[in-house]
Parts: sequence; structure tokens; C-alpha cells
Amino acid sequence: MSVPTVLIVPGLRDHVAQHWQTLLADRLATAGTPVRSVPPMGRADLDCATRVAAIDRELAAVDGPVVIVAHSGGVIMLAHWADWAERTRADIRGALLATPPDFETPMPEGYPGIEALRDAGWLPVPRARLPFRSIVAASRNDPLARFDCAVRLARAWGSELVDLGEVGHLNPGSGYGEWPRADEFIRDLAATTAGKPAVAA
Repeated sequence: MSVPTVLIVPGLRDHVAQHWQTLLADRLATAGTPVRSVPPMGRADLDCATRVAAIDRELAAVDGPVVIVAHSGGVIMLAHWADWAERTRADIRGALLATPPDFETPMPEGYPGIEALRDAGWLPVPRARLPFRSIVAASRNDPLARFDCAVRLARAWGSELVDLGEVGHLNPGSGYGEWPRADEFIRDLAATTAGKPAVAA
């Protein structure tokens, strides 16, 4: 049985050496797990379609099963990809969706506003059931989303909900760094029985 490739999907950030996704990718690669990453694109160009196309390119380059690890805005990117008519054929075993933000409510200073997100194609946030297994890992004190918003998104996407407790936005500003639980979720998702590809050819 082939080992699933782990695809890292970052949020609205540039490269951050100490972000748990960066550390995870390095650690998995060192251990021999195939890893691909959607390049971080920052916040200078918010175009959602460009980011969705980047997910599609990375998935198209994988031969075999995939486990996706998305964080923050990357979760919303993935929801848009799953809702996109031209998405590639992919054998997605599952996706870890860590601390999805609430793009439909004003966020703290320094983050894009609702109008900018709408103009860039992020809104409305897709709420169709995802065509693969998914786990929403939600924080009780996330400055970018109330816990009940994460609960509603998980319900709409058909995701399993995991309450992480008070972990902020699960980023270096909240003390992460390494996030060992990501490895547990990846192992769980990787063991998911293969079914039909998420998207038919």
C-alpha cells in the first residue's frame, strides 16, 4: 500500500520558518514521507482563484493518495477548490482543517477586510459537503473565528469536529511552534480506506 503524500496548504501568510506547518513539512520529509506544499503567497495579492489553482497544480503532481493539511485561510482555499468545477482528479484520503477563520465577520486589524476578501473571490465561503473525509480542529479562543463559527462550518462540510481547547489561532503568535497533534491526525486520515477519487476523471 502506497504511503499518502501530505499536501500542506498554508493560509494568508508568507514563509514562516517556525510555523508548525513548515516544521511539519520538514519533519515528515526527513522521515521519508512524501510531502508537497502550496507556496505561501502572503497578503499582497489576495486573489482566491490563483490560490485554488495552486492547490490544483500540487494535487495534479501527486501519483497516489493524498492527505491534506490546511491551516487558517488555507482551509477556506481548500473549500473553494472542492467547489471548483475544473479541479483535478485526486485520491484524497482526508484533510485536516486547522482553525478555519471567519472571513464573513470583520477580523482584527492587520488582516484583510470583508470588502477586500469579497473582491478577491473568497466570499461567500463555500458550505457544500466536502467530497472526502475531513477533520476540523477548532480553537476556543481563536481571534479570527468564534468557536461556534467553526462548529457551523464543520457541520456544513460534513467534517468531524475536534475541540482543541484554548490554542489561539494555532500559529507562532499563539505559541506554536511544533504542533505534535498534527501527526496524530495525519496518521488517522492516512488510514482511511480508499474509496472513489474525490473528483471523477
